[in-house]
Amino acid sequence: MQSEATTTHGLSRFLPEEQARRRDQRRKTLQAGVFWVFRGAVLINALALAVILGFLLFNGLSAISWEFLTEAPRKSMTEGGIFPCILGTFLLSFGSMVVALPLGVASAIYLHEYARPGRALRLIRLGISNLAGVPSVVFGLFGLAFFVTVMHLGVSIAAGALTLGALTLPVVIGTTEEALRSVPQTYREASLGLGATKWQTISKVVLPAALPGILTGSILGISRAAGETAAIMFTAAVFFTPLMPTSILDDVMALPYHIYVLATAGTEIEKTRHLQYGTALVLIALVLGMNLIAIFIRARLQRKMSR
Repeated sequence: MQSEATTTHGLSRFLPEEQARRRDQRRKTLQAGVFWVFRGAVLINALALAVILGFLLFNGLSAISWEFLTEAPRKSMTEGGIFPCILGTFLLSFGSMVVALPLGVASAIYLHEYARPGRALRLIRLGISNLAGVPSVVFGLFGLAFFVTVMHLGVSIAAGALTLGALTLPVVIGTTEEALRSVPQTYREASLGLGATKWQTISKVVLPAALPGILTGSILGISRAAGETAAIMFTAAVFFTPLMPTSILDDVMALPYHIYVLATAGTEIEKTRHLQYGTALVLIALVLGMNLIAIFIRARLQRKMSR
């Protein structure tokens, strides 16, 4: 009887250990499976990007030349270059950031640092989130109705930059709020404990610590603004103009709209096929270049703060 009791006690102690070992094994198997799903998702995205870039390089690399990058289109846009489109895209992207970045940062500071928690704040944040998902053509129609017609700016750089600024504003506000939220509360408490005012704490302590995240928002904003077509086709971009802009009230050509024109409304669509792919390559390179500059500035700031 004693031996049976000892055996039963040993089995009862062994069974929980065996069950725990099996649970750990199942968890490890599940974790490995989820990791492989994530790796597969990354691989699919990278493969799609490589296919798109390879397709554009194969079809559009023959169009890239010094003439293509420095001259204006001619002969119904079947010859010449895209320099006015490059300049117009840069001006519109830069103008949108001039509009969106100060307003977005100021709005995020107020919402996170000053506004009282409550229903009104939740409604404001819900509205900002909804605006971030509104199709760009809606912003284009809004820009046409308000900036072009009501404010009498006409089809111009100013109207296009303001429209793109409104388009990218929700992105800048959201990323800036997240950057402010990532700053430890102890930073604020230490600054206030040393006698600094609320604004001194925000401007001298919180904003420098959140600056890399704010620049991330500007990178996302530039990327979206540079590639938009619907938002500028009603407010800033024109089919063709032989003149370079001399003021913010002039209309411009832009790379996204130029691609759309060549692919759908040109007089010689097949003859301009290589120009369409070449223009798309230049647009990708321009967006990548602007993003790399912003990433470089952000990296320098992060290194400076870590010292």
